[in-house]
Amino acid sequence: MDYFFSDNINGLKPSAIREILKLSSKPGIIPFSAGNPASEAFPTKAIAEISNNILINDPGSVLQYSVTEGYAPLREHLKNTLIGDGLFFNDDGILITSGAQQVMNLTAKAMANRGDVVICEEPSFIGSLNAFRSFGLRLVGVPVESDGMNIEALEKALEENNNIRFIYTIPNFQNPSGVTMSLEKRKAVYNLAVKYNVLILEDNPYGALRFKGEEVQSIKSLDTEGIVIYAGSFSKVLAPGIRVGYALANKNIISKMTVCKQTDDVHTNLWAQMVAYEFLTKYDFKNHLIKIREVYRRKAELCMGLVEKHLAPKGVEYYKVEGGLFVWCRLPEDVDMLDFTMKALENKVAVVPGTAFLVDEEKKTNWFRINFSTPSDEQIERGIEILGSLL
Repeated sequence: MDYFFSDNINGLKPSAIREILKLSSKPGIIPFSAGNPASEAFPTKAIAEISNNILINDPGSVLQYSVTEGYAPLREHLKNTLIGDGLFFNDDGILITSGAQQVMNLTAKAMANRGDVVICEEPSFIGSLNAFRSFGLRLVGVPVESDGMNIEALEKALEENNNIRFIYTIPNFQNPSGVTMSLEKRKAVYNLAVKYNVLILEDNPYGALRFKGEEVQSIKSLDTEGIVIYAGSFSKVLAPGIRVGYALANKNIISKMTVCKQTDDVHTNLWAQMVAYEFLTKYDFKNHLIKIREVYRRKAELCMGLVEKHLAPKGVEYYKVEGGLFVWCRLPEDVDMLDFTMKALENKVAVVPGTAFLVDEEKKTNWFRINFSTPSDEQIERGIEILGSLL
């Protein structure tokens, strides 16, 4: 039978990262290609205790259907936390989602039509780019520099394109580059969005993983005009498998996103929402963050030190990071990046080619991404040594 696929999906390519992950899961492969949090950072004992208590004391509630907006105690706790952080405005609302990835889907579904434009950082997170592509949206890339988006290029993109629905940005420890947008640039992005009457989708899955330097004010905290959709997640601070995230935005936007979510999955897993709420309110969440930040600090510094030792002397450049999960590396011009990543895989080291994160995956780039949170210390040491020997 000849199968018919929708226009939205027919041209969508499999995620390069997911394809490489299939290979990196094989025995003996060093998984620099993953984007997983460190498993030693998961509060497994606490999650087991909470789950046991919920299922013993309130099984009827946790196993029943729930409201689309999300578990009310969790939403109220988030509201109070976000108010304290200066992110919640009077006309805002909160929607609990199935991971932050669903915020990207719901934003595209609720706020844009096929053929409309999304301005994205380039490089950017492949999961979000593919989400936007799946709705038939046209992506326009803006280069990422060491302190975030190139503002001149952003304004040029805003001037030259019609039907722009939103600007997508990951301001903190951006995936894949690891860079953090400066406060000056955050203000500039917001002011340009106001000037050109477009929304901002601020994706912040890594902000809580800062292990060095000073925290930078969120774009959402500037949002007096109600134009920022803020995507938060518990994947990196609790565990990604529970799939709990949230959208914070003007109530009118949240209302439409809620209707969209009803047709997607009815509501986010209630057990997972209750686990998140119980952990946030009844366990020492601040101390938990201190512990996991130390895990990432140690692994990041180990990784960057080895890059300095084995790769930098051979012409590799990279961005130093103060948080997050990734180190972004650029090969010398005379080294073919795709050839290098394939030879690395042949030597049982999986890294992600930079083309996976571009608006146009056919475009040439010499960058590749290393994830330092998933591999063990021994794998980090051996893997970067192998990469250096390949050069």
